[in-house]
Amino acid sequence: MKTGNMILVSNRLPTTIEPGPDGPMLKPSSGGLVTALKPVFKARKGYWIGWLGEGYGEEMDELLAGSATDSACQLVTVTLTPGERRGFYTGFSNEIVWPLFHDLQERCNFDPTYWKAYVSVNRKFADAAARVADHGSIVWVHDYHLMLVGEFLRGHGVRSRMGFFLHIPFPPVDIFEKLPWRTQILRALFRFDVIGFQTPRDERNFLGCVRRFLPDVDFQRNDGEVRAVSDGRETLIRNFPIGIDFDEFNTHAQQPEVAARIAEIREDMRGRQIILGVDRLDYTKGLPERLRAFQHLFATCKSLRRQVSLVQIVVPSRENIPKYRELKLETETFISQINGQYGDPGWMPIHYIHRSLERPELIALYSAADIALITPIKDGMNLVAKEFCASQVEERGVLILSEFAGSAEQLNNGAILVNPYDIGAVADALHAAYRMDQGERTQRMRKLRRRVRNADVFRWCDEFCSYLENGYGRAARAA
Repeated sequence: MKTGNMILVSNRLPTTIEPGPDGPMLKPSSGGLVTALKPVFKARKGYWIGWLGEGYGEEMDELLAGSATDSACQLVTVTLTPGERRGFYTGFSNEIVWPLFHDLQERCNFDPTYWKAYVSVNRKFADAAARVADHGSIVWVHDYHLMLVGEFLRGHGVRSRMGFFLHIPFPPVDIFEKLPWRTQILRALFRFDVIGFQTPRDERNFLGCVRRFLPDVDFQRNDGEVRAVSDGRETLIRNFPIGIDFDEFNTHAQQPEVAARIAEIREDMRGRQIILGVDRLDYTKGLPERLRAFQHLFATCKSLRRQVSLVQIVVPSRENIPKYRELKLETETFISQINGQYGDPGWMPIHYIHRSLERPELIALYSAADIALITPIKDGMNLVAKEFCASQVEERGVLILSEFAGSAEQLNNGAILVNPYDIGAVADALHAAYRMDQGERTQRMRKLRRRVRNADVFRWCDEFCSYLENGYGRAARAA
């Protein structure tokens, strides 16, 4: 970077508070955003602004400062009251934007008090960023929680280059139009210099919404790039598919302790093929649909009984929200029914793990798996698919991937793409993956690993920052 500090603004900091034997302690946060950006900030100087979590107090400041010693990034905490969290996070972010942007408008609760909380908290985040910004800074705001931050920063007189990246899908016009505050959000986004999306589809949906609801915005196309002019400000609109740290997963998968754990997992499965699912607890991940497909597989293909087992990892998430508790109960009930219907004392169809796994254990499972079953009904990208490929150093696994995951755009050349609503087709894909010979498995996985390696998280970050810093990519094209 040729200019000043990077200021990254996201809902959560890369650390969180957990109880310890000697009092509160800080541990790395989970989640795709943190996973993607932590390795980037090891090499960049700047600030990371976000909420630390429940239980934060001034006594945590010393711990917070110490947590950044392995990085050039200084952590800056935004403090939220319980009421703000309910209205901003549980309310507007997760009862309005999250379901709406995943095409599930029937789950939305358009409570106007949620909007007031969203505006108030976005202003808080902007205030924190303004305190550390200078003219040479680059401000990079992340995700659907903070779509108004750019507008408030400009209101503070901040003239820094500013970018926004949306990690979740952007909906089409007929879905987005149901949002009562659609115009305010679109206007606020145009206070950024660069707006980034995961896929070309998300970019097209956004442009369609702007044309419908902001007819005064002018568009210019040049070399496949779209620039929009709103209120005299020019904004680049572009898709930047996010990646992972390929080398980290690839290297860890070859460590002796991980190799030993891989052998243990395969031994425990007694020669059966391992089907792996790794998902955060969320209704967008298609867990009930996946389990129905798995049940259908045994009902229609009896020869696969005792020949395969599904290892389903569900990472706890938002379990204070009633709909998520209901999803957990539905998932666990369905798993019990399938195990009771088809299992026997020597074999369980589904091995269910409801917790986060340490990185070595997760990589061992990725490496040991014969098939990865990743079938969200809608997903911005889905980094699990890429982590699986990066961990497959033996190139023996098959990726079955929902065509509605953002990663399907990049991984369609080696994955088996499925419609997660078509349980028969998903069951057929599982059967085909089970029967696939090693030559085809290797050929497919080699293509997938090459694609994930060549589009890693560092390239994603460098590309976005290059466009932001160099004036919408003009300098990058000239080079």
